[in-house]
Amino acid sequence: MAHQDKDHETKDMETRTFIPSQNVPYIHKVGIPPKQGLLKEFKTTVKETFFSDDPLRPFKDQPKSRQFMLGLQAVFPILEWGRNYNLKKFRGDLIAGLTIASLCIPQDIGYSRLANLPPQFGLYSSFVPPLIYAFMGSSRDIAIGPVAVVSLLLGTLLQNEFDPVSDALEYRRLAFTATFFAGITQATLGVLRLGFLIDFLSHAAVVGFMGGAAITIALQQLKGFLGIKHFTKKTDIISVMKSVFGSIDHGWNWQTIVIGASFLAFLLSAKYLSKKNKKLFWVSAIAPLISVILSTLFVYITHADKQGVAIVKHIEKGINPPSVNEIYFSGENLLKGFRIGIVAGMIALTEAVAIGRTFASMKDYQVDGNKEMIALGTMNVVGSMTSCYVATGSFSRSAVNYMAGCQTAVSNIVMSLVVFLTLKFLTPLFEYTPNAILSSIIISAVIGLIDYEAAILIWKIDKFDFVACLGAFLGVVFASVEIGLLIAVSISFAKILLQVTRPRTAILGRIPMTTVYRNIQQYPEATKVPGVLIVRVDSAIYFSNSNYTKERILRWLTEEEDHLRATYQPKVQSLIIEMSPVTDIDTSGIHAFEELYRSLVKRDVQLVLANPGRLVLDKLYASGFPDLIGENKIFLTVADAVLTCAPKILQQV
Repeated sequence: MAHQDKDHETKDMETRTFIPSQNVPYIHKVGIPPKQGLLKEFKTTVKETFFSDDPLRPFKDQPKSRQFMLGLQAVFPILEWGRNYNLKKFRGDLIAGLTIASLCIPQDIGYSRLANLPPQFGLYSSFVPPLIYAFMGSSRDIAIGPVAVVSLLLGTLLQNEFDPVSDALEYRRLAFTATFFAGITQATLGVLRLGFLIDFLSHAAVVGFMGGAAITIALQQLKGFLGIKHFTKKTDIISVMKSVFGSIDHGWNWQTIVIGASFLAFLLSAKYLSKKNKKLFWVSAIAPLISVILSTLFVYITHADKQGVAIVKHIEKGINPPSVNEIYFSGENLLKGFRIGIVAGMIALTEAVAIGRTFASMKDYQVDGNKEMIALGTMNVVGSMTSCYVATGSFSRSAVNYMAGCQTAVSNIVMSLVVFLTLKFLTPLFEYTPNAILSSIIISAVIGLIDYEAAILIWKIDKFDFVACLGAFLGVVFASVEIGLLIAVSISFAKILLQVTRPRTAILGRIPMTTVYRNIQQYPEATKVPGVLIVRVDSAIYFSNSNYTKERILRWLTEEEDHLRATYQPKVQSLIIEMSPVTDIDTSGIHAFEELYRSLVKRDVQLVLANPGRLVLDKLYASGFPDLIGENKIFLTVADAVLTCAPKILQQV
């Protein structure tokens, strides 16, 4: 090259690419054959795509015995942190475990009703799954058990297949089957390290879905709250309101309303007090259990059940019976359970991972998302075989667990043991518990899922995100939980597709007195270089956006030429594409660049590339594209390209 004697050579050890100095084209001389370089880059790309870290790194250069122990610790984190466990930590876990147990017992009885299952199944699901998670989970703060949203979702999907009253056995078997496949789904995602899939449900969509689900759950509780016996099976707000007001003359029970309203006021007051004074967190934690005890005593003493107040009645005594033989492993119900399980498992996983990450960031420790998925999946698989339905992390219980001073997952073990004792000895005490109290407890619990502050923030930050949030919310409230979920996923995917197929581009201008080029819309002081149009592409160029990228660049050029013609300025002679944000390009992208080049030749405009990345440059050379436009048309920086394309103009500035 003409300037080669001025070049200083900077060697990249992987590609041995020589990078020239200023005002010299970016000449690509690769020591490694292009095929080998691309193969190595492909392997690196695959590794970075599926593995944010190196899962085998701790095992390298370790003796076999050490590798075995590390393997056990990877599966059972309790073996790692348990070595440093002491009495001080146990004291914190004991208090936290007892506190969340007082909250979970009344909640579990209520949530099982959302899933259309007998009350003992909610308690079963807070006995076995928390024990499994305590040994396999990596979060110190998450509290495991049934949750309102998943219970409602599962109940809604299951009753579309079987009636929970007339086909109680088939309904229960399908619930266990769905739980089994929910666990398989979660564990598979963890083993294959595919946890990024749950991120496709955007935060905005989750906020809207959770808010809509909270409204729906609260509306469903009007049956128990008002004492209505015949209630719609639909979950949309219109059907529920028709059912509520249609039975106002003959279906409402004033004694039930008094009990429900009184204790709902008590629960909300306790929650408000705890929110105002963080030290009084225990007030809202034990309020549900106090409500259950007091209301049960009241009904028992006054015989209110004889006045139409609906009560829980019998709760099966004893610990979880085995249910392996009830799971469908063949037939059409297998497919039904598989489909329902995937949906419920993904929602449960999204909630649990979000909760785990939230509290981990507050305590400044790391939660391994893949280990969490394996732990959650294993506990649901085992749970499905021990009469449990889908369990996951509960936000309300996890918050109480955190506030109560939990130190490790032992708090889940303590909670589980309390539930065990309840199942073994105390279930007859809940016989006279009024359903209105369970409805009040659920209403007070799900109110926290309506995060209007987050919705307002989403509106301020991104209007498209707000559309996803609102769409999910309205879908759940006015249609059904599954429709709302479908809308949430669809809008999230639509946003991804829009961003992938419509990448941003920008016109760059020169910042005065510098060689820096920036977006002229972001930096009004930046000025265009006469005779040169500089376009930056802010995305990888793939088959999905290559044609749009080409057309958008040509549209920028057409608009610029029209403007120059109208103002009697010199026409554009060079089009410079700033490619530093272009992380990758495929054959369709290169083909689009070839078409762009041919279009520019017809307009008598030369095509120049600035700062393409190593992978992009390798692919361009492999395709022979530099031979088409000329190797001297590829530069290290925009400033180099401009200095070559318009040297006289820059020297005058």
